[in-house]
Amino acid sequence: MVYKMINDPIYGFVTIDSELILELVNHPVFLRLTRIKQMGTSSVVYPGAQHTRFSHALGAMHLMKLALESLKRKGTKVSKKEKEAAMIAILLHDLGHGPFSHSLEHVLINVHHEEFTSLLMHKLNAEFNGALDLAIAIFEGTYKRNFFHRLVSSQLDMDRLDYLQRDCFFSGVVEGSVGADRIIRMLDVHNDEIVVLEKGIYSIDRFLNARRMMYWQVYLHKTGLAAELMLQSIIRRAKKLMQEGQNMLCDPDLNFFLVNEFKKKDFVQNGQLLEHFLQLDDYNIWSAIKQWKNSGDKVLDFIIEGLINRKLFQLEMSSKKISQKKLKYIEKDLLSKGFSKEDLPYLCFAGEVSNSAYTSDKQNIKVKMNSGEVIDISEASDLPNIEVLTKIVTKYYLCQPKIVS
Repeated sequence: MVYKMINDPIYGFVTIDSELILELVNHPVFLRLTRIKQMGTSSVVYPGAQHTRFSHALGAMHLMKLALESLKRKGTKVSKKEKEAAMIAILLHDLGHGPFSHSLEHVLINVHHEEFTSLLMHKLNAEFNGALDLAIAIFEGTYKRNFFHRLVSSQLDMDRLDYLQRDCFFSGVVEGSVGADRIIRMLDVHNDEIVVLEKGIYSIDRFLNARRMMYWQVYLHKTGLAAELMLQSIIRRAKKLMQEGQNMLCDPDLNFFLVNEFKKKDFVQNGQLLEHFLQLDDYNIWSAIKQWKNSGDKVLDFIIEGLINRKLFQLEMSSKKISQKKLKYIEKDLLSKGFSKEDLPYLCFAGEVSNSAYTSDKQNIKVKMNSGEVIDISEASDLPNIEVLTKIVTKYYLCQPKIVS
């Protein structure tokens, strides 16, 4: 029985044929994801990138359904309960994201989003009288049939397959497109592990290339990264001012996390903290930023003016580390413009970003050859760029206001 049909711009109609899943989709804890953008600050570069964690979660759930149905056709036994649980596990996999997704992770609250997800899944499980037991076991990797977890979290999971397609579609970057439907058809189970049939090698190679390209062209685009660093700086500055006793207008839940510092154990021991966290989304942050733009603090007002009116900081990337000489010059220039030494960490940032499209020693992608042998994709592929995809690429950045001469 189909309980709900949702029209998705990527896949067409996404059907929900489980009453439990429909209840979860309509639950306030999940609906919060409609107010959290998938790509953080990337919309300053790609205006179409306004999609949410909500639509991504639904898309990943749809792909999970297709994958399990494909595996069943190949002879893998999947019970009705296992199918529902796996779909729930991927549906809820991003519950723990805070405002602006990865952009403010560890800046606003120093807890990883996957730890929040686990806590929230257990919270929902208590509310649903244990109905999510199997979904949680699959999500956390404790279920005896490990291939279910690999479909939720691995280097070739339904999460990545959806976000690459979705982010590519909404950003308009066609090079990031992957053939998810064909990849899913190429999956099989061997010794309780997800494998790719040999004829799917080129599809996986394209998938890894798309992931590499999306990271450097979209997710780590220098303008989007500059906006992200400015956003982080605003939150860090507001935290400092509030913890020093300055009155900063914002809603009570955001105020709660700006004034106080918490670790994961605090959320485990005090369930009320989770309730405060669940009130946070992108709108809390934007509302606060708009109220702070005339705070009277020179640094905060300057950064907010830049972020709101797109007077973004300048960011340059290099394969070499930023020299101390260059940093000193920028700091000296900022001091000459009336900023103090204590202001500099909020105005000038040097750091590094790194990425590899594929890591052969971590939840590797396995290929089942026509001979029956199972080997790593890096050994199976005859494409010359597979070594490039496994290489960790590190780039160094320097971000500063454009007022620096």
